[in-house]
Amino acid sequence: MTALGLSDLQFALAVIGLLILILVAILNVKYARALRKAKASVEYYATERSAREPTFKAGFADPIPGEQIEPVFKQGALPVFTIDPRIDCVITLRFSQSIIGSEILKEIHSWEDLSAPSSARWMCEGFNVDHGSSEAWGLLMPDSSYSELQLAIQLASRRGPIGVLELSDFCSRAQALALTLGSQIDMPSVTTMLDKAKDLDFMAAESDIQLSINVLFDEAYSWNSLDSLMRQRGFILSRSGRTYEYFSNRAPIFSSNDLNPGKPVQQLTLLLELPLVSFEEKAFERMLAEGLEIAQVAQGRLVDDNGINLSEISIQSIRKHLDGLYENLERNGVPAGSSAASRLFS
Repeated sequence: MTALGLSDLQFALAVIGLLILILVAILNVKYARALRKAKASVEYYATERSAREPTFKAGFADPIPGEQIEPVFKQGALPVFTIDPRIDCVITLRFSQSIIGSEILKEIHSWEDLSAPSSARWMCEGFNVDHGSSEAWGLLMPDSSYSELQLAIQLASRRGPIGVLELSDFCSRAQALALTLGSQIDMPSVTTMLDKAKDLDFMAAESDIQLSINVLFDEAYSWNSLDSLMRQRGFILSRSGRTYEYFSNRAPIFSSNDLNPGKPVQQLTLLLELPLVSFEEKAFERMLAEGLEIAQVAQGRLVDDNGINLSEISIQSIRKHLDGLYENLERNGVPAGSSAASRLFS
């Protein structure tokens, strides 16, 4: 008997019950933390900024005149991507005799379950050998003939690296397809592709930066006044009516934070997804120039995320950091603004 009047068995059961409760509590905390991390996985910020009133020289980050072009929106237009060995696991099937596209499409029709939002993006391309064709890789057409087939699945994205089960399932389907169509198959090892996926995910995590420039107004700015100013500066109100986008070459290069059209605006934040815009666009310089112009016209000032005035020293530090990020993406074969970057950071 224990000092509490419990038998040894009762005391042991009480201790076990207490340990189970503690274990459940720990698992709940870990799950909640993982959930918060997943929701915030796409929000990375470039630098910590120091505090002083900016004293930019004349001509600093001047906007490029006549560069803004009204975008053209197409109903149902979706980005067209092609297989890219830099970020895809590519499996090649080679036929001893050309095969009609409809036969291939019939066999891969059952792969539609791989198109779920939670799944990695996969693609299929064939080498067209029809007489008079360009004999090039492209999407499968039912009436065209093909001598080779490439199947590819994306190895990483902002959701993380592809899992071993998902990759293994894709490779098994490719092997079954090769057997059905009587083709030779060239397929990399699952282990090699999983290692590549982890490397891509690590590189992406280092480079997935969202830059922000905040314009804090001395007095709250009315929506109508802000709307007029933003349109004069070449911004376009998004379809939601709550954010503004700045376009170059018919594509957005940076945007504003979500705003409430029914309320005066105290602070405007301009946002740049670094990996999605090419270095040649000079997106940061142009975003900075717009922020400075808006602050001057609307009687505001540029501040960091803590509301402290942004200094020229801080801007120079950001520039240096950006150069390193662009170089890292280029060195890893995924230049900012490229098709590969658009897919990897999606």
